[in-house]
Amino acid sequence: MEFDAIARFLQDVGNDDTDDAGLAELGLAWVARRSTIEVTSPASARELLTMTTWCSGTGRRWAERRTTLRGEQGAHIEASAIWIHLDATSGRPVPWGDGFADTYLEASQGRQVDSKLRHDKTLPAGDSNLWSFRQTDMDGFGHVNNAAYLAIAEEHLDLDGPQRVEIEWRSPSMARERLQIHRTSGQLWVLAEDNTLRVTITAEPLGQQLGTGPTR
Repeated sequence: MEFDAIARFLQDVGNDDTDDAGLAELGLAWVARRSTIEVTSPASARELLTMTTWCSGTGRRWAERRTTLRGEQGAHIEASAIWIHLDATSGRPVPWGDGFADTYLEASQGRQVDSKLRHDKTLPAGDSNLWSFRQTDMDGFGHVNNAAYLAIAEEHLDLDGPQRVEIEWRSPSMARERLQIHRTSGQLWVLAEDNTLRVTITAEPLGQQLGTGPTR
């Protein structure tokens, strides 16, 4: 299963969890800041997966969601994501409030997380490739869906075998926008035509001793 497909599973289980908690009607709006996916054992075609998700940490205006995927044929995937809480009207980051706290804080056990971006922003020397998203890649916020960016990683990085992939979202992209893709063997930089950095993605093979969960 490709990383963009994994990311869409993660979105779906997160949305389902929010709906089950009765928080959808509170008007909560979240945008992804950073996500890490560790594929210790890839999922096979038609393998039945069990997904477990919970709030694993918080900050003043953000929270971390952890998700474990286990398959009946041995698939094992661990993921974490930092989500920033926004005011649905103004789009500005705001504290998540009592409704969220009542539902999720117990699972986090008081663990604090930060929302800092940590990837290297220095572009490598050499040529870049062009990339454009489709109109069908847009989401409800009017920009490209977070999961769609993992298709760039699948296209430009060697992701065979157990892998740890981390993506940091810096600014939104639009459909049909001409993006520049710069790369090394282990990192991608996605830029707009005006050189605004949109996204960075890193990838590294997992050693046999790893795979116990995203590094924090």
